Amino acid sequence: MTYLVAHGDRVALLLGQHLALVAASLAIALVIAIPLGVAAARRPPLRAFVLGITGALYTIPSLALLALLVYVLGLGSATAIAALVIYAQMVLIRGVVAGLESVDPALVDAARGLGLTARQTLLQVEVPAALPVVLGGVRVATVSLVALATIAAWTNAGGLGMLLFEGISTNNPQKIVAGALASAALAIGADLALRAVERSAQR
Repeated sequence: MTYLVAHGDRVALLLGQHLALVAASLAIALVIAIPLGVAAARRPPLRAFVLGITGALYTIPSLALLALLVYVLGLGSATAIAALVIYAQMVLIRGVVAGLESVDPALVDAARGLGLTARQTLLQVEVPAALPVVLGGVRVATVSLVALATIAAWTNAGGLGMLLFEGISTNNPQKIVAGALASAALAIGADLALRAVERSAQR
């Protein structure tokens, strides 16, 4: 706690960097995962392929993936964001697929009976009904990204992981504690905020 109190400005700066990494990664991951999830929910053969590939990517050890991406992209935030986007895909795509599959078929039939096109049915009926489940996947992915972003600091991307790596390399437990506490607080805060959004979507 001593380092956290004495160097609050630096911890706050690294916290902001960490939050920016997670937010950018999540935004990019959603742009990729939502259309893939919709397509996978519609086509069972594609679903098996997409979920299989993303599941395999998720099992790659984080340091191994980062080392590979550093070789391709070099050091920096781009490498960290690329790794985080890859790791987020499995959870997000599964959330989209599960959400769409949870929609009552009677709702879809009623929408089509009213003359709605497939696109209109998706946007006006299926997506609102699936939203709570999809948001659950977003919440899990966000908390995972907060944790993984600490390791991504190894690529010189900044964030709270810098305190952990600095603390380990200099044998400074106070830095490790400060980084761990700030990361935990960020993960808990993100979880609580997204749970509130999830509850609102269920009303």
